[in-house]
Amino acid sequence: MKVAVTGATGFVGSRLVQRLHDAGHQIKVFTRNPDRARKIFPESAYGQVEIVAYTPQQSGDWQAEIAGCDGVINLAGETIAERWTPERKREIMNSRALGTAKLVEAIGMASVKPKVMVSASAIGFYGTSETAEFYETSQPIKQDFLSQVCQAWETAADKVTAYGTRLVTVRIGIVLGMGGAIAKMLTPFRLYAGGPIGSGKQWFSWVHRDDLVSLLMQGLTEENMTGIYNGTAPHPVRMTAMCDALGKVMNRPSWLPVPDFVIETLLGDGAVVVLEGQKVLPERTQSTGFSYAYPKIEAALRDIVVE
Repeated sequence: MKVAVTGATGFVGSRLVQRLHDAGHQIKVFTRNPDRARKIFPESAYGQVEIVAYTPQQSGDWQAEIAGCDGVINLAGETIAERWTPERKREIMNSRALGTAKLVEAIGMASVKPKVMVSASAIGFYGTSETAEFYETSQPIKQDFLSQVCQAWETAADKVTAYGTRLVTVRIGIVLGMGGAIAKMLTPFRLYAGGPIGSGKQWFSWVHRDDLVSLLMQGLTEENMTGIYNGTAPHPVRMTAMCDALGKVMNRPSWLPVPDFVIETLLGDGAVVVLEGQKVLPERTQSTGFSYAYPKIEAALRDIVVE
């Protein structure tokens, strides 16, 4: 297939491009920073990758590059792991909702339209809770900032179906891999000062990066997939259990509680994702027959953490 990818230079996107390339697909990497993208995907190693400069929140010549692509995977979005000033909130929202709208606009303009768009969302859609369980059919229980972002993001993506393009929306949990949120959580454990984060009672709905990439690729190629899928592992855990597993894998104690302010210092307002959390179950994802390489937290962490 010829696949357009936004957010390709990020934590998930870079692994996705690698896997798509290894599988023999042609990839168009849409990026705001072509020089950086060429360093990540050098032509010598990525002969099937074409770099396309684009302005994600503005219409432009880049939109013509969508024509003739078989599929689009939309992962673009500004990081949430920092302080949310009013300006930063606008950037977080616009990078997802407006960026997706311009991508859908490009699909509408294409003479030969992509057959499928796989578009990211996040489990922040549901709001946070220590007691509720959330499935793909669940409605938001809070209208907090992250839920509003996810709803606007998904609404923008939904419009692609008017052009006959199949839409797969993946609500992504906390992605585990060497990098991302987990990398910042390793430091206290390395210093023998790890332990439950915040109350420890909050749910941690996670997914191994390789499983998430496999799900995105399945959404691209499996014609029966359409609608919402939770991009989370089938066994979410309480934060205390996650930290116990991390301590076990690292051969470190997990006894010293990490106060909220420490995580807030590391992750900014985005700390709400790990300090509050929600229990999200991938019911529709599993109904497709999707096979997880890392369904349980300890095996996932053992694959990631090399001491």
